[in-house]
Amino acid sequence: MVSNKKELYLNCLDAVNEQIERYQKEMDLIKESMEANDVKTDYDEDNKGELLSDFEKNASRLSDAREMKESLSRIDPDHYSEKISFGSVVETSGNYYFISVPIGEISMEDGSSVYAISTEAPIYQEMEGKEEGDTFKFNDEEVKITAVG
Repeated sequence: MVSNKKELYLNCLDAVNEQIERYQKEMDLIKESMEANDVKTDYDEDNKGELLSDFEKNASRLSDAREMKESLSRIDPDHYSEKISFGSVVETSGNYYFISVPIGEISMEDGSSVYAISTEAPIYQEMEGKEEGDTFKFNDEEVKITAVG
């Protein structure tokens, strides 16, 4: 899995770009709807308030997705390190992790899954700075690091 770091990086970038596109489209649709319903009635005002709330939620999510894209841009997919840090791919006795942005499960071409997590994730706090062969405790379980890249 560590050897597929570039594919993993590109899959994460695709996932973030899809989020950005989805939130932008949703905001555009809400904006169109608000502009189309410019009649002043009590019902429309309630509806506009709901639309405005939805617009703000999507704007916040869009901002978060753009920040994730910015964070991803700081990762060199061709760089491999021995110690776990931002940008590392980590294989443990149970899962694979990409220390990057909090996207969650990413499916790889070979059918495997990798969890894209941020440096804020509790499990990262336990594995930070460790190397292949080290162990750490998470959720009362001993986890062995089998590869780092």
